[in-house]
Amino acid sequence: MLLLPQKFLKLPKIQLRYSTQNFRRHVQTAQNECPSVEVNFSNGRQMTISSGKLARFANGTAICQMGDTAVMVTAVAKPKQAAGASFMPLVVDYRLKSAASGRIPMNFMRRELGPSEKEILSARLIDRSVRPLFPSEFRTETQLVCNMLAMDAVYSPEILAINSASLALSLSDIPWNGPIGAVRMGFCDGEVITNPTRRELQTSQLDLVVSATKQNLVVMLEGKGNVVLMQDLLKAIKQGTREAQFIINEIERLQKAHGRTKRALDVPPSVEPEISEAVNSMSEMRLREIFKDATHDKLSRDNAVNEVRSNVIDKVWSSYPDTEPSLIAEEFNKICKIIFRELIFEENRRCDGRDCDSLRNISCQVDLYKPLHGSALFQRGQTQVFCTVALDSHESAMKLDAITSLESGIKAKNFMLHYEFPPYATGEIGRIGPIGRRELGHGSLAERSLVPTLPYDYPFTVRLTSEVLESNGSSSMASVCGGSLALMDAGVPVTAPAAGVAIGLVTKYEHNDTKHLNDYRILTDILGIEDYMGDMDMKVAGTRKGFTAIQADLKVPGIPLKVVMESLQKAIDAKNKILDIMGETIREHRKYPKECWPVTERITIEPHQRGQLIGPGGMHLKRIYLETGASLTPEDETTYSIFAPSQAAMNEAKEHIDALLTKERVPDLEFGGIYSAKITEIRDTGVMVILYPSMPPALLHNSQLDQRKIAHPSALGLEVGQEIQVKYFGRDPVSGFMRLSRKVLQSAASSIPRSHNKAAEET
Repeated sequence: MLLLPQKFLKLPKIQLRYSTQNFRRHVQTAQNECPSVEVNFSNGRQMTISSGKLARFANGTAICQMGDTAVMVTAVAKPKQAAGASFMPLVVDYRLKSAASGRIPMNFMRRELGPSEKEILSARLIDRSVRPLFPSEFRTETQLVCNMLAMDAVYSPEILAINSASLALSLSDIPWNGPIGAVRMGFCDGEVITNPTRRELQTSQLDLVVSATKQNLVVMLEGKGNVVLMQDLLKAIKQGTREAQFIINEIERLQKAHGRTKRALDVPPSVEPEISEAVNSMSEMRLREIFKDATHDKLSRDNAVNEVRSNVIDKVWSSYPDTEPSLIAEEFNKICKIIFRELIFEENRRCDGRDCDSLRNISCQVDLYKPLHGSALFQRGQTQVFCTVALDSHESAMKLDAITSLESGIKAKNFMLHYEFPPYATGEIGRIGPIGRRELGHGSLAERSLVPTLPYDYPFTVRLTSEVLESNGSSSMASVCGGSLALMDAGVPVTAPAAGVAIGLVTKYEHNDTKHLNDYRILTDILGIEDYMGDMDMKVAGTRKGFTAIQADLKVPGIPLKVVMESLQKAIDAKNKILDIMGETIREHRKYPKECWPVTERITIEPHQRGQLIGPGGMHLKRIYLETGASLTPEDETTYSIFAPSQAAMNEAKEHIDALLTKERVPDLEFGGIYSAKITEIRDTGVMVILYPSMPPALLHNSQLDQRKIAHPSALGLEVGQEIQVKYFGRDPVSGFMRLSRKVLQSAASSIPRSHNKAAEET
């Protein structure tokens, strides 16, 4: 028998009854309040957003549905801010669940494992859309979980997840200056399409995600295009911003009716005004001298600022020992950022001496090492990237999992760009291990930038690696430039060289209103410090004709369309200048082959030769691969593709193939023709015959030997070496075997034995 402590027995019964009733009343109210609205876009498509039914323990929950695709996003923040937090710890988890599409995972465990590359990239997309609208004072740990409820592979769940996150944060008590709206834009047959389907995206020249807030302010851009003209890109951005307002208006309606009161912000600790004044007076002049000195490079500038920081913290702390040194350091960082930005407005020059529109010094080099199929070294200022290209057979293409294939419509990728950012690129020590989220994001952006320039029917799988050897800003766009050079050095027939550049922004505005900027400066080809201290990092890549990829990340709650247009125009001018410099090294793909290049050929064989080529259990193909390194891949019943790592290996493989296949001339057999066949073997099922000397024996079945039904060829007195007349009816379309018949040449009377005829005469 279970005995309860005495203190539990003394609890008032009325209190327990009252708590239970309150809980039931709360659940009943929550079930009755399930707000739901429909968003109607200009092209007639609808999106449904709702809340209040599922996951009610979260601070905010929202469900967004379009077609049969539904995504639920929950927003949860800890009750209190962690002590000493100096940034906004936001975590976004996005998972494509197999159960949502009626699938079973095909891994060993048959369950969802770690996040895939696609899921990580989608989580970064949501993070970059909502992060700029959190107040700078809010530093409480927050998590957004995107739960896939259903997926029909028609509409993209990424867009639904962004809008669900916007509604969940708006309805919650988490401080957030939203809402935002997100749409995907396509471009087909000269028309912009809002939220295109998967089939429409396959023929679309543009795949652009636009996240915007009210007053038509752009918060985030990410997309790829098949060499899209600037006017078409601007048209898509404008229309996407307008379409996002429909979502924002409906979310605001739900927020006013059902939103929770936002919690009070925990004001982070700050220093006293006299301490702030002391930090400013001791550091302003020294910082101005450092940021005006164009002779500094990345390391010397950072060392000089760190020296000033240490000196100021020590002196101020000695005068105010009761103040935490971390607060003094944070105040110094604020003043450092203010001075850095003010100098750009005052001088119209940057810390490295360039004006706002100038590029850093660029140098290019290709064909660095002989064993490499293609290689390039791209240097832009203090950003250095080494790119290599490896060509292999289509068997090396990356097979995508079922869920990613269902969403993207692609089963395998024959072009891969792998981006590596080792710690020595910034002069630091770190662990080199599994690829991180940042590396995945930068590599995906560079890959999207180069894919439109590749040929559609290229016979090789291409792996491009980009290793950042030095980093001082815009290493992903340097990977685009270096990758394009390496592809041309590898002889890949690209349609045109591609280049990329990063555009920055520094703004002045008041009362958190960026609609009417007091002043701003657009910076071309930004440094790492300009990215950190600035308000925008817009990466733009493309050919001389148009855009292939764009990604804009903001640290302010949106920018007007006017600033976006100006930034894109500056990106075009810078991109063309970079292409001119790249053209001085290599202008088009290499025409003459290198000794190390792989080769591919096609051969056609007769259907009956397949067994000779493949061998028992594929033994002949395995031997060719082990001895020469060449691999044979069947394309259809009679055509094989040969991939060899070099021309010498190809020649050796073809010698093996010639030895396996009979090279004697095969006579042309006429359908319905009568031929003399020689019996080579007698079997229970029939006789093996040949029509010409080099022919592999074909089976003449018992059913085709005589018009009578026989159980064995010996009943007809047939012997090995005997010649008989047969009729040829072509080859079986499935097996490729000859179809022969002897009985069609016999008349009904001739098939009756002589003994039977003699008995009939006597009768």
